[in-house]
Amino acid sequence: MENADSCRRAAVEAVADVEPPRLHEYIDSILDRASMVPAVLTLESAAAMGADGRVLEDETERCRDAESEPDRDRPQASDCDREPARIETHAAGVQLIYEGLRLTRSLAHDEPWTATDADASDADLGILAADILVARGFYLLARTDAAGKAVRTVQSFGRDQTRRADLEAGSEASAGTGIGTDGGDPASIDASLERDVLELAVRTGAVAVGETPSPRLHAVVAEFAAAVGTSFPPVEDCLTDLEARARELSLEDSTTDRATSATDP
Repeated sequence: MENADSCRRAAVEAVADVEPPRLHEYIDSILDRASMVPAVLTLESAAAMGADGRVLEDETERCRDAESEPDRDRPQASDCDREPARIETHAAGVQLIYEGLRLTRSLAHDEPWTATDADASDADLGILAADILVARGFYLLARTDAAGKAVRTVQSFGRDQTRRADLEAGSEASAGTGIGTDGGDPASIDASLERDVLELAVRTGAVAVGETPSPRLHAVVAEFAAAVGTSFPPVEDCLTDLEARARELSLEDSTTDRATSATDP
C-alpha cells in the first residue's frame, strides 16, 4: 500500500541520524520488517474523522496556497498540521513508539543476556535501539494533542509488563492491585500493548484534523485489536476492510447529524 510505504519512509527518516552505523543498520532492519498497521491506521483515522474524508486533500491545497502568499498572510505553523506530510510524520511517531515497546517486550521475555556473549551483545544493541525508537516517537508527537496519550501508553506498558513478570514468578504481590484488565493470562497482558497502540493511532489521526475519535471508530478498532493479538499482520492483509468500515462510519455519523438537524426547530 502507498500509505504504508510513505509511513515507512517517514519512520526511517526520523532515525536517519542515529550512530554508530551498526546501531543505525539494526534500527533500519526493524523498520524494514515492521508491519505499518499503527502508522497507516493513524492516516486512516485522520481521513475518517475529516469532513467526508476530504480533509487531507483540502489541507494540502490550502497549505500550498499559503506558501505563495505574502508573509503577513501566512498561517501559523499549527494551521498546516493537517498537511499529509505532517500527518505522516505523526503516524511515524506512533509506529516508532510501538516498535520500541515491542522490541523491549521481546527482549524482556527472551532474556538473551543469559545465553552466549554474542547474544548478550545483540541484546545490548536491541535495548539501545528500543530506547531510541520510543524517544524519537515521543519527539514526533511532542507538540500534538496526542502526546498525553503517548505517555499513558508507555506507562501502561510498564505496569503490564511488571505485572506479567510477577505472575510468571509466581508472585501474588500485584494480584490485587487492579493493574491491567486481562486477568492472569500473560498473552492477554502482552496484547494490551497492541490495543493501546491502536488507540494511540486513532487518537493521533483524529486530533491531527482537529477532531476527537468517534465512539464508532473506537468500536471498530477495538474489534480489530481483539483479533490481532500480540502482533500485527501486513497492512494489506488486514486494513482494507477496516478502512472501508471507518469511512462508512464517518459517513453514517455525518448522515445522522444532518437528519437530526433537519428536524430541529
